[in-house]
Amino acid sequence: MTAFMCDQDVAQRVLEHIANGTTDAGEGLWREPVQNYVCPRRFADEMQRVLRRYPIPFCPSAALPTAGSYVARSAAGIPLVVVRGEDGVVRGFRNACRHRGVQVAQGSGCARAFRCNYHGWTYRLDGALQHVPHEEGFPGLAREHHGLTPVQVQEKAGLVFVTQQQDAIAANLDELPVFFTPDQQLFNSREYTLDVNWKVFLESFLEGYHIKPAHKETFFPFGYDNLNLVETVGRNARITFPFQRMEKLRDIAPEQRRVDGLLTYVYHLFPNVTIAVLSHHMTMLILEPVAVDKTQVISYSLTHTTLKGEAGVEKARNDAAFVSTTGQAEDIALAKSIQASLHSGANEVFTFGRYEQLIAHFHRNMQALLKA
Repeated sequence: MTAFMCDQDVAQRVLEHIANGTTDAGEGLWREPVQNYVCPRRFADEMQRVLRRYPIPFCPSAALPTAGSYVARSAAGIPLVVVRGEDGVVRGFRNACRHRGVQVAQGSGCARAFRCNYHGWTYRLDGALQHVPHEEGFPGLAREHHGLTPVQVQEKAGLVFVTQQQDAIAANLDELPVFFTPDQQLFNSREYTLDVNWKVFLESFLEGYHIKPAHKETFFPFGYDNLNLVETVGRNARITFPFQRMEKLRDIAPEQRRVDGLLTYVYHLFPNVTIAVLSHHMTMLILEPVAVDKTQVISYSLTHTTLKGEAGVEKARNDAAFVSTTGQAEDIALAKSIQASLHSGANEVFTFGRYEQLIAHFHRNMQALLKA
């Protein structure tokens, strides 16, 4: 498949599944060794050979709305800063002063320049070294060779992608749909830490087989038991979670069907990012591996494309609050439960079935890149 299905095709397939009592399913099983979730060497390989070599979504473009807007955080264990320049171009750098390595930016904000708080070396938004206090103390210093160290940045589909290493893994970003547009409002961002392996938490987003037992009183009353559409485009994927109110589309002409508010799309941007398109808001989650048993989650919430003004923002906030305090909280509790059992010896492998094929797709791609 070269592109994700259009909404009308999604609606038709969902209605067929409802009528037939079926769901999308894969051909076979995938067995993932539990050792791959607990082994420090495997974790180090994932960081070095995949997450630092692959174009990773770092933040939505909306997090960098104006010249000087920046976001600084660690990605795959490396402190980075991305910033929108005076020319409107987003650039990324290793967040380390070229004098003694102190980080030149923290958190997010807006700056005219980056100044090291240790000795005052100052850098322009394009990374060039602008000022060295008492520069006569550094005879022969070539400023042009002491700018911030750049990393590759691409702005695509409403996202900012960062690739850290020169031996990059090729990824076709042109196959992605536009996720975020300039008229959407970023209304919340936050970070939190989970004491779980990053893949354990990621897997909870990639299948709907768990919806009835795991979300019996939250998501399930609005949806279905094990009814999903699954799609892959390159290494990326999308799973569709339809709501029961989708059935009202049955008597509408196929070309006139609209699915807004009738389903949830969850995109998986390989390897560690999800974007959920919900009824009134969209959420981007970056699962940043910190250790083999620790994950930093960076969350960005934006209004849905259909909402405008302050009333739209309030509706989006309410929608986001419901999701985070119900279904997402349940998924986090289950991820922690899995993590607690990883060293129990109960399982040598995890067996993923035909209804969990997107998890298999993820692991298959990880395996291939780790061997490349």
